[in-house]
Amino acid sequence: MKTGWDIRLAERRDIGELLVIEEAQFPEPWTKRILLDEIENTETRRYTVAYEKKRIVGYLGVMFVLEELHVNTIGTVPQEEGRGIATSLLDDAWADAKERGITRATLEVAVSNQRAIDLYYRYGFRPVGVRKNYYEKTNEDALVLWADLQSDPEEPPSTLG
Repeated sequence: MKTGWDIRLAERRDIGELLVIEEAQFPEPWTKRILLDEIENTETRRYTVAYEKKRIVGYLGVMFVLEELHVNTIGTVPQEEGRGIATSLLDDAWADAKERGITRATLEVAVSNQRAIDLYYRYGFRPVGVRKNYYEKTNEDALVLWADLQSDPEEPPSTLG
C-alpha cells in the first residue's frame, strides 16, 4: 500500500517534533532527556518516525528484552490520526522484530484508549492483566497486552471480552 509518508530511524534532530507529539497525546509526556536516552540506546531500543513533506507525523519506540519486543510508546500528530500512520509504524516494527527472531510482544495501554486497543487487537495483542493506577497523573489503569509475532495482523474484535 502506497502511503504519503516514509519511515526511518529516529535521530537526535527529531526530538523537538517528538516532544510536540508527546505533549499532544499523553497526560504524562516523556521529557527531552528520556526521549534522547531512548533514541540513543540502539542496542536494546528501536525508535522510528513516519515523516511526510519534511515533517514527522508519527513515531514508535520499542525495546527488546531477550526474545520479546515491548512497545514503549507510539504517537501520531493529532490532526493526522486515522490515516494508517500507526499501522505503518507497527508493520515496520513487526518486520524488523521477525528478522531479529523476536517471537512475542507486550505493551501497556490505558483502559480508556479504545482506539489504540482496537489497533493492538489487529496485531494479535490480547489482555493478560491490569496494572492498577498505572498512569500516575490520571490514576488510570493500564491493560497489559501480549501478542505472538508469528501471526499476521487481523481484524479487531468489537469488544475487549
